[in-house]
Amino acid sequence: MHLGFIGFGEAAFELATGLHGQGLENMKAYDPLWIVPEYSERIQSRAQSANVTIVGQAEKVLKGTDAVIVAVPADKALGASEQLLPHLSSETIYIDVSAASPDVKKQIAANISKVGGKFVDAAMMGSLPVYKHKVPILASGDGTDDFIQLVAGYEMNIEKVSDIPGEATAAKLIRSIYMKGVVGLYVEMLQAARHFNVEELVIGSLSDTMNGKSFEETMNRLVTGTALHATRRSIELSGSIEMLESANLDSSMSAVAKAKIEKLALLNFNEKPEHWHQVIDACKK
Repeated sequence: MHLGFIGFGEAAFELATGLHGQGLENMKAYDPLWIVPEYSERIQSRAQSANVTIVGQAEKVLKGTDAVIVAVPADKALGASEQLLPHLSSETIYIDVSAASPDVKKQIAANISKVGGKFVDAAMMGSLPVYKHKVPILASGDGTDDFIQLVAGYEMNIEKVSDIPGEATAAKLIRSIYMKGVVGLYVEMLQAARHFNVEELVIGSLSDTMNGKSFEETMNRLVTGTALHATRRSIELSGSIEMLESANLDSSMSAVAKAKIEKLALLNFNEKPEHWHQVIDACKK
């Protein structure tokens, strides 16, 4: 396999390092920063350690390449596809691993299809420094099957979502709503717990509650229970907000949560739903 990279930052470097460890030798990369003094030494050093050849023009990466992994910032992803388009072969699989939105991924896929190329929207779901090329990847787009087959001998961990570009990225970004949002809640809760000197008590109580059941079971119980008791729970949260404000502590996450729960109150559930699906479907009406 001949593999190319457009952009050779951390993502490309970690993937290339892992693949080199699996025996892949034919890799080349282009990064516009390779001639910028403050970045060039690091890029060259990384390329050498991963056995990747740095080339001076993006089109040279695409020549004779079976697949190209485009690892550029999200706001550069669409532009990169447009710049590479004149040099793309219909035989090259175009894999975008950026954090661009699902709509942008669809636009990139449309660009690639103009030359008959295959596109993969690849969303990396774990730590690259930890997993390297074995990082869990969700993939969608019409090139996904070909990509999986191409790298079959290199122990990559790729799960196909669909043939629709953008769906893999959508799954990652939706997951991020929780993974990033919950950190905000943690920080707000821990600030209050530390201020009132009850951190061990609060963390222990939450651990008992959250560790008793699986994530899905706990999520379902909290969503359905709150849908039924939304008015009371929003009032209780008002008390938490008042306490935080009186202590000059940030209450922004609690305030947003209260507003969301108040919207659930408008659904007027008279009995507890069996499944969170019922709550979310009711929100659409």
